[in-house]
Amino acid sequence: MLANKKVVVIGVGKIGEALVSGLINRGELKTKDIVGTVGQAKTAQRIRQKLKIEVTTNNKEAVRGKDVILIAVKPQNMDLVLREIGSQLTTEQLIISVAASVTTNFIEERLAKPIPVIRAMPNTPALLNVGMTALCAGTHTEKGHLAIAEAIFRCVGEAVFLDENLMDGVTALSASGPAYLYVVIESLAEAGVKLGIPREISTLLTAQTMLGSAHMVLSSKAHPALLKDTVTTPAGCTIDGLMELEEGKLRVTLIKAVVKAAERARELVHTQNTKRSKGEG
Repeated sequence: MLANKKVVVIGVGKIGEALVSGLINRGELKTKDIVGTVGQAKTAQRIRQKLKIEVTTNNKEAVRGKDVILIAVKPQNMDLVLREIGSQLTTEQLIISVAASVTTNFIEERLAKPIPVIRAMPNTPALLNVGMTALCAGTHTEKGHLAIAEAIFRCVGEAVFLDENLMDGVTALSASGPAYLYVVIESLAEAGVKLGIPREISTLLTAQTMLGSAHMVLSSKAHPALLKDTVTTPAGCTIDGLMELEEGKLRVTLIKAVVKAAERARELVHTQNTKRSKGEG
């Protein structure tokens, strides 16, 4: 799907680096097929040495003749980048954005041509090729464009397609999710320390247990409640622990955390639209 494609990554930060590395390591693209852009010449030199790709500070030049323009800048910089490169873009190119809360409509309105746009929401485990990315299509996107985007993000983990009205939920669930799970790991590891287990070993026990549990869910495709029941023996210790979790309202707290984060993601979109209507962004 990506054979002979030319890709530019605007904003080679952590996620940008992960995508470039994934594409190269999986053999989807060669280093000569990828160009990256960054804000400073010093950074360009570092990335060039690390990834062995061409790196420049000139976004406008970088997008010329490329098949895919992958924009990995901060949301507040998206308007500036689009205005900078817009005159160079053609309808034969594909734009993929990984900027949180930036809608396909936001991007399309800033382009004078019907250019296909795909919005992507990856998460930080993509840095280790075990990421989760949700993708949604813009107005002018076709099947082939979706296949290209899927091929790119499957280089760093799993990818799914959703309607754009669900992307704020994705931001709150899988993009913010690692932060919630780090708190869970930290808390369980602290419990191990409280019980006398050395901190390093306690953290290993916790993290590996979470990793193994995730594998069980993914490989078995069983409902988590059923898997929970296989661990919970009658009159055993697990049920006592689960009762404490229920009494502490862990379940509802996690649900509320995701819902609250989704509300904040929607607020960010509203803020962007307000600035746009006032001509501020």
